[in-house]
Amino acid sequence: MGLTASVLAVDAGNSKTDVAVVAADGRVLGTARGGGFRPPAVGVETAVDALADAVARALAAARADSADHVSACLANADLPVEEEQLAAALHARGWGRTVEVRNDTFAVLRAGVAEPRGVAVVCGAGINCAGMRPDGRTARFPALGRMSGDWGGGWGLAEEALWWAARAEDGRGGPTALARTLPAHFGLGSMYALIEALHLEHITHERRHELTPVLFATAGEGDPVALAIIDRLAEEVVAMATVALTRLDLLDEEAPVLLGGSILAARHPRLDDRIRELLAARAPKADPRVVTARPVLGAALLGLDHVGAPPETHARVRAYYEEEAEEAEGAYDEHGAGA
Repeated sequence: MGLTASVLAVDAGNSKTDVAVVAADGRVLGTARGGGFRPPAVGVETAVDALADAVARALAAARADSADHVSACLANADLPVEEEQLAAALHARGWGRTVEVRNDTFAVLRAGVAEPRGVAVVCGAGINCAGMRPDGRTARFPALGRMSGDWGGGWGLAEEALWWAARAEDGRGGPTALARTLPAHFGLGSMYALIEALHLEHITHERRHELTPVLFATAGEGDPVALAIIDRLAEEVVAMATVALTRLDLLDEEAPVLLGGSILAARHPRLDDRIRELLAARAPKADPRVVTARPVLGAALLGLDHVGAPPETHARVRAYYEEEAEEAEGAYDEHGAGA
């Protein structure tokens, strides 16, 4: 031990955390994975405690004590004041001489572009969008749920599917196969039984996310209600991207729109095609791309931007993670989605 690395990169999402220690020449010296990062649920200090184990393991693998700079892209860092609070908490741990915290959407964006320019929309458990330009200008949304105007993500899709299915069964709404497929996923025979099981927590709240793949499968069978829900998500994705491009004066320039998070990265044909169709109409110069590299790459590149690393250093880190992504893609192609 004793080495001071150039960058300690942290990408912490709701479900998992990735950490990487990067040398001044771009070599990835150590990596580690940890659990989710949820300060609203457990408090800032407890959430940072959860990061500490993965950080310690990554530093140990790198034979390093600390880094020149900590670049942390964190879920639930939705407001600038939250970024400041989290940066102070990370700085107090002594992991790096300087610390910069950004929302984790910026990690997806930076992972997908050669320079810090463009817009990213992330759709996983929730939905968020961020954009940036090399001059430091950014565009972002609070992404705090319905009170900040958001709709979408896995939780939003599951909630919407349940709403339509419940109304189909009791007669308040039109028919949809979701009234059958949603309860059947849990081995139940009716929406009433599913509603009761969810309300009494015989099925835990966390398992609601399992309904999102059921929604897409039902849409794949041609159900009009399921298809309409997916089309609404495409509208939300494109609305966010178009507004961010406009704010950054990129709407009339060729600019990448990065699509990330578990739902968008899955490349569901109906959703993917509809997003591209709407972008072609509303932002014709936008270049939609699905990000396959792990977002911790973006956190590392943002850190290297901060310390003024040369292009060859950026390229070395990117090559490490893009090779990893290609290997994962190859395994997916060989074994299939159900592997």
